[in-house]
Amino acid sequence: MLLLAGAGFAQQRNPGVHVLPVQGNVYMIVGPGGNMTMQAGKEGVLLVDTMSAGVSDQVLAAIRTVSDKPIRYIINTHMHADHTGGNEKLAKAGSTIAGGNVVGDIGASASAGATVIAAQQVLDRMSEKGGPPSGAWPTDTYITDSKELFFNGEAIQIFHQPAAHTDGDSLVFFRRSDVLSTGDIFVTTSYPVIDTDRGGTYQGVLDGLNHILDITIPADKQEGGTYVIPGHGRLSDEADVVEYRDMITILRKRFVDMIQRGMTLEQVKAAKPTRDYDGLYGNPDKFVEAAYKTLASPKASAPGRR
Repeated sequence: MLLLAGAGFAQQRNPGVHVLPVQGNVYMIVGPGGNMTMQAGKEGVLLVDTMSAGVSDQVLAAIRTVSDKPIRYIINTHMHADHTGGNEKLAKAGSTIAGGNVVGDIGASASAGATVIAAQQVLDRMSEKGGPPSGAWPTDTYITDSKELFFNGEAIQIFHQPAAHTDGDSLVFFRRSDVLSTGDIFVTTSYPVIDTDRGGTYQGVLDGLNHILDITIPADKQEGGTYVIPGHGRLSDEADVVEYRDMITILRKRFVDMIQRGMTLEQVKAAKPTRDYDGLYGNPDKFVEAAYKTLASPKASAPGRR
């Protein structure tokens, strides 16, 4: 049985983790440190990301305010612990569909644990020495530009976005519901966090934002249309992504100009190229450092997808 509950009921049950209905079969789960996406229907529950391990019980309780069906799939948008920390516990709470569309169909069966899907780079990073236990690792990876699922009557597209926030980022698009989950390629609370140690680049983030805009379609003369669930921050639409993309584009031109004039990192910081945006996005130091590091080569300074 599918249980439908409003965000207010979910908040009363779970003061630290809230459920917000978005549209179609898709919900946004908001908790300490970030966002998750949930799709729920008669076949079960699909999650995008799992927050940190410490809130897994609250996340499970929040899911149960919407659906009592098993968790079937978890999709990780990247490898950071604030998005994958709950993998092991939430996967163990679910079961994988095998041999048919839904358990109960002819030839269908279920095995222990939900399927955890991610780009191959996520598994590579998580399985490095000092990483999380193997129970948290992806169990189904893809090495192509995209992967497709059909679940709860809806086509779901997973797009690998290379060298963006990390080297293993994925965008997840729910086509019938018209909702896009972006992971940390798009956030509303800060400048982009570019993890250069794990393959992230400034140009890759900008390319990722342009890819988001290729997918999203606004409602005619109003807010809405394709909804965008960011890795951190408020529920958004195309206009919010345009504003953020334009900021990144403007700042890229400033960074490249300073680099081409031979300015050092400390000189760039002292020039405060982000000062007109700092009131919105906070301390820019790490962002400026990542921008300088990844835009310093002539190849990196060339325009990307647009």
